Amino acid sequence: MSAKESYCDWLKKDLGSLIDTLDLNELQKKFLRSRWLDQVLWMEGKADKDQKHYYALRLISIIGGVITPSLVSLNLSGENIAIALRLITFFLSLIVAISIAIEEFFHYGDRWRHYRHTVERLKVEGWQFFQLCGPYKEFTNHADAYKTFSARVEEVQQHETEIFISEVVKEKNKDPGNG
Repeated sequence: MSAKESYCDWLKKDLGSLIDTLDLNELQKKFLRSRWLDQVLWMEGKADKDQKHYYALRLISIIGGVITPSLVSLNLSGENIAIALRLITFFLSLIVAISIAIEEFFHYGDRWRHYRHTVERLKVEGWQFFQLCGPYKEFTNHADAYKTFSARVEEVQQHETEIFISEVVKEKNKDPGNG
């Protein structure tokens, strides 16, 4: 992988070349690229993006949350300095609150972990298929294993969608009495 090439670009090229070597017909290779590889690349990108959002928002919250009380406790003389300190403290606490609210609304941490888990499941499924091991060890070639692979990938996709809707993006119940 070159320094300018992203991981997703490298992965697309690497896995695409592996797909090209398989003894499958062109339609099966097209399905493999469109359904499995496309999802691997999309989820890899989403996991990376959501992880960056999560870490950035958490770092802002943590660092700002530590600095704000320190600023409040400062007792500096001079009216202009006191006013500036109050304004800085106010805006810093506002930035922390906004950061926490954005993370709570978008659930970047939950999304990142969800996408990472699912993409790793899809990668494992792909590697087992490529190597004819695990659930594919009884098959002598990729063409015979293809239907099983397709069905297993669809199961992962269906499970991913159900989990995403039911757990990742659902509204968190704030009132324990309404559970």
